[in-house]
Amino acid sequence: MAVTCRTVEEALAPIKSGDRVWCHSMAATPYRLLEALAIHVLNLENVTLLQLHLEHAEAVCQPQLEGHLRNRCYFVSHSTRELVNTGKADYVPIFLSEIPKLLRSGRQPIDVALIQVSPPDRHGNCSLGVSVEATLAACNMAKTVIAQINPQMPRTHGDAAISLRSIDFVVEIDSEIPSFPPSRPKDEHLQIGGHVAELIRDGDCLQMGIGAIPDAVLAHLGSHRHLGIHTEMFSSGVLPLVASGVIDNSNKVIQPGKMVTSFILGSDALYDFIADNTEVLFLDVEYVNNPAVIRKNPQVVSINSAIQIDLSGQVCADSIGGKVYSGFGGQVDFVTGSQLSEGGRSIIAMPATALSGSQSRIVSHLADGAGVVTSRAQVDFIVTEYGVAHLHGRSLRERAERLIAIAHPDFRETLAKAANI
Repeated sequence: MAVTCRTVEEALAPIKSGDRVWCHSMAATPYRLLEALAIHVLNLENVTLLQLHLEHAEAVCQPQLEGHLRNRCYFVSHSTRELVNTGKADYVPIFLSEIPKLLRSGRQPIDVALIQVSPPDRHGNCSLGVSVEATLAACNMAKTVIAQINPQMPRTHGDAAISLRSIDFVVEIDSEIPSFPPSRPKDEHLQIGGHVAELIRDGDCLQMGIGAIPDAVLAHLGSHRHLGIHTEMFSSGVLPLVASGVIDNSNKVIQPGKMVTSFILGSDALYDFIADNTEVLFLDVEYVNNPAVIRKNPQVVSINSAIQIDLSGQVCADSIGGKVYSGFGGQVDFVTGSQLSEGGRSIIAMPATALSGSQSRIVSHLADGAGVVTSRAQVDFIVTEYGVAHLHGRSLRERAERLIAIAHPDFRETLAKAANI
């Protein structure tokens, strides 16, 4: 049974020099524990903080922690980006579906898991709440589990349950769950959303992320029917479609009638929606993102984004040149799964330009040092505000022609010359 601690410092006392500490990620980041950890490790050496995307994690990214704590990132967030790109933190390129396997195999040992959970129910079961991702695997493998019990953490269903018997130390802290109100899409995002919506059919099972483009796509789907959700994450844009009955998950083969996810990021309204909602399953990301699982549903459509795409169709989504920006995430997991699904399709959607229109995202060659996330052999549809390029089964010349046609007009002549078209 968990030991109840009176203070955060008491809860973190078991962490010692050399420990490898997994941190619950996304909107479930126990940032109040991290604030205390940043002080605790000043008396320690070589603590490694394993993580996905973290929210409010600035405390563990301060210069004075060098030699005391080093961030090891499977997905880079705004707080760790500069550290990674200056060699003061580590980035591990890996498919999101593979991270739980890495932990469960013991190839990445874990000494301590820092998590944030809901208060226990009458049976002594807490919930991982808004984010299961790889944290379930981390809790299974960690020698010590330290939990913040937060009254504001919603109780969710699926793989989110964790018994107090599985937790070693708990401390109760009431803190806000980071929320992200829907943004107002720009005209270019609405145009992209409209093009993507034309590729979606009634009965499709969707994977999408967070941001202006996914929300713009969802905003165009009001006249569709019987859509489903099987995705690593979703955000607030799904709420109107659930309320109107457009999303009913009735065409799904696995978990029919259920929305399947591994974590969410969104508004307070979204967190209210998923709280104790048996129609939403939060499952281990090793399962959710497994292409062999994804393909079982018919008509899976994956919708992802990119930083750059070259004229052969190579997709760079985790770096800007040699500077790491984010991570692999689940893009390749769902590109693969959707293309194996009966009637499935994969879509990469992005604005045609970056930096206020000064740079084309469609380029003759990827920037020096840029990493390829999705290979050109896997690319299906590319969408910008200027239209849709269907690349699957096309030659290099045909790909270049189609991509140039959806590039910003200011860059088409230069791209055509580079491609000898």
